Amino acid sequence: MPEKWVSILLLLHLCCFGCGSSGKILVWPLEFSHWINMRTILQELVQRGHDVTVLVPSHRLFIDTTDSSGLNYEIFPMLITKEQALSRMETFLNEMINPDDSVPRWKTMWKFHEMMVKFTFELRDLCRSVVSNQILMEKLRKAGYDVMFSDVAFPCGDLIAEMLKIPQIHSLRWSLGNAFEKYCGGLPSPPSYVPVPLGRLTDKMSFLERVKNMLLSLLFDFYFYSDGTVWEEFYSEVLGRPTTLCETMGKAEMWLIRTYWDFEFPRPYLPNFEFVGGLHCKPAKPLPKEMETFVQSSGDHGIVVFSLGSMVKNLTDEKSNLIAAALAQIPQKVLWRYKGKKPATLGPNTRTYDWIPQNDLLGHPKTKAFITHGGTNGIYEAIYHGIPMIGVPMFADQPDNIAHMKAKGAAVEVDFNAMTTEDMLNALKTVINNPSYKENAMRLSRIHHDQPVKPLDRAVFWIEFVMRHKGAKHLRPAAHDLTWYQYHSLDVIGFLLACVATVVFIVTKCCLFCCRKLGKTGKKQKRA
Repeated sequence: MPEKWVSILLLLHLCCFGCGSSGKILVWPLEFSHWINMRTILQELVQRGHDVTVLVPSHRLFIDTTDSSGLNYEIFPMLITKEQALSRMETFLNEMINPDDSVPRWKTMWKFHEMMVKFTFELRDLCRSVVSNQILMEKLRKAGYDVMFSDVAFPCGDLIAEMLKIPQIHSLRWSLGNAFEKYCGGLPSPPSYVPVPLGRLTDKMSFLERVKNMLLSLLFDFYFYSDGTVWEEFYSEVLGRPTTLCETMGKAEMWLIRTYWDFEFPRPYLPNFEFVGGLHCKPAKPLPKEMETFVQSSGDHGIVVFSLGSMVKNLTDEKSNLIAAALAQIPQKVLWRYKGKKPATLGPNTRTYDWIPQNDLLGHPKTKAFITHGGTNGIYEAIYHGIPMIGVPMFADQPDNIAHMKAKGAAVEVDFNAMTTEDMLNALKTVINNPSYKENAMRLSRIHHDQPVKPLDRAVFWIEFVMRHKGAKHLRPAAHDLTWYQYHSLDVIGFLLACVATVVFIVTKCCLFCCRKLGKTGKKQKRA
């Protein structure tokens, strides 16, 4: 057979194989850094021939539905506009970043609680816009999706999967108090050495720290059950039967956790939990010409990369000026992602940009340190390239993320609300001039790179695995089928205690009976 025909047959075989092995994936995403991480997985799935459809609301803030990535977007209508959603987001961020120092802390915490409750109801309305849209749901049913891939930091994807009767896979960095992982996923989380997110604790806790961890765990459990009531009532209403949030969410075949053991402290985990942190990281590409020229002008001193993430656009004048004053006093050149008003104290060594190629800058050989708000994506890019950090956490998981990096010796933390110019300057000098921070960052980088399978390939493998096998029930622990008292063996303990009590009671009665008999016999003998 001529060679060209052999080549054609091989090509046809590969094409048919690709068509036969492709699947249809429905996606429930979240915005901002969550989307950046999830989009990496989805683009890889598209490259492998899968049909990927992303559910997005009409008021989306960050997700670009006009991109050329090959993703399909199913846009569902919402009652609020993009401008209203953006205004609410900016209000929330302002409350988190610039709290009123004159207000007592308990009032600030209560206000945060009220905002989160309001946020929960808004998310429920977002979910209702999908599940009550009969035309959309019928369209999704007819499409015949093989799997639902959802970010479960906020619920709904699991409910849609339940209604469509398709397997579900969860993507998650963390939930408040580890509640979703612990109660819905069945992940063991002993508070004696597994720190609760937001507690800024490590796995090596003193007695008082373990007390704090336990109290936080109980507090977040209470919050989870009170917040979960809203979702459980909604889920029961939609499904037409009594159910719980964890009953639905717990049906997930796999949980893809966006961290790895270079970041996490050692802890127990389950076979249907896979840690895929840093899957979005990649080797650095060349910088734009103007930026490369500025970087090269730093000489032997090198550069500092500064970014507060995709959500924080600007700071107060006071805050930006004190930061700029600190940056002006170091010999390194600084590239700062910042959209606000130019600080009056900005030094000639610092340039601000609306956007920076963060991964490429962190991978540049002249980079000495990374000033970060502590987002998981940025931290993993620093780990990937072995760059020590100055953490300036503000809200959510950021303080906890920086606490992890501090414990591993790769970061110094600066209090965003109380910092001075001297604090920022001292932190920069410490991280840049103390070689231990660079050594520890490189150690974490070596751990991250020394994996048998790349995180992205691992994530994609499990999604394809679930599609191939119509689920992964063999990996799901039996804990999901137990009640809370069965899970903790309280029924067994109660039974054993009852048995011991019964034996003790019988033995005691027998002894008393024998003693009385002996007493009566002794009296008779004395009388005789």
